[in-house]
Amino acid sequence: VRLVESGGGLVQAGGSLTLSCEASGNTFDMDDMSWYRQVSGKERELVATATTDGRGIDYSDAVRGRFTISRDIDKNTLTLQMTNLKPEDTGTYYCSAEVWRPAGATRKPVQIWGPGTLVTVSS
Repeated sequence: VRLVESGGGLVQAGGSLTLSCEASGNTFDMDDMSWYRQVSGKERELVATATTDGRGIDYSDAVRGRFTISRDIDKNTLTLQMTNLKPEDTGTYYCSAEVWRPAGATRKPVQIWGPGTLVTVSS
């Protein structure tokens, strides 16, 4: 499975951006998909998660009420609509997916990542 993000850019505080992630390859083995973000020098943090059927949704406290995650199972895409952006939302945003891979006689989930897309929010 390969993930590619798009939609990052520069926006003023209070503005909006929509990020997209397109999955390709053997997507039948994909499980939950998530958005993470990372600021230079800090750990990568979970922003939002959507379960396999797209119905189970969760957000970090920092973005709840401002960001909306959605998943299109048929198109293998994951979207993050970001509104009321704040300077502290600045960072590189990564799309991630759990993919079930063979592990001997069984399978185990492996987390894969896209290359990331940069979001910059100016004050």
